[in-house]
Amino acid sequence: MPGVTGPDRAQARLRVAGVDDLSARELHDLLRLRVDVFVVEQACAYPEVDGRDVEPTTRHVWLEEDGAPVAVLRVLRDPDAVVLGRVATRADRRGHGYAARLVAAALELVRAERDTLVRIGAQAHLEEWYAGFGFRRSGADYLEDGIPHLPMELVLPGADRGVAGTV
Repeated sequence: MPGVTGPDRAQARLRVAGVDDLSARELHDLLRLRVDVFVVEQACAYPEVDGRDVEPTTRHVWLEEDGAPVAVLRVLRDPDAVVLGRVATRADRRGHGYAARLVAAALELVRAERDTLVRIGAQAHLEEWYAGFGFRRSGADYLEDGIPHLPMELVLPGADRGVAGTV
């Protein structure tokens, strides 16, 4: 698994919740971290609050230290695949393996539901990093908010059904 070293990795607490299980403060803090990374740091003006966070099948996966999120991603359910997205780590916590820990945890959620197809729209410079989890390019590069991306997919072995379950 890529990027799982670092002395602070074990200190962060892994959390998983649907929107109905989040407090208003937790939801605020997760969205704030994503806005800080994507909208402010990467200078992408886009609708971060897109309605998908509150879908009943969406799962928020995050790591927290001292009650504050330091890394986050969300797991969405589309009709034909599970989609990992909004993978973000607080700037001062990068390099500690947190994003890798989140992706691994999200993939375990997907495996537990016996789903087989996982998609991600990866920033192009992270293609090899996601390949370390087994993701493979599934299409041509594209620009999203001025940042080069590419579609990637991971087919998980051993599942006997598609995306009918819930994460």
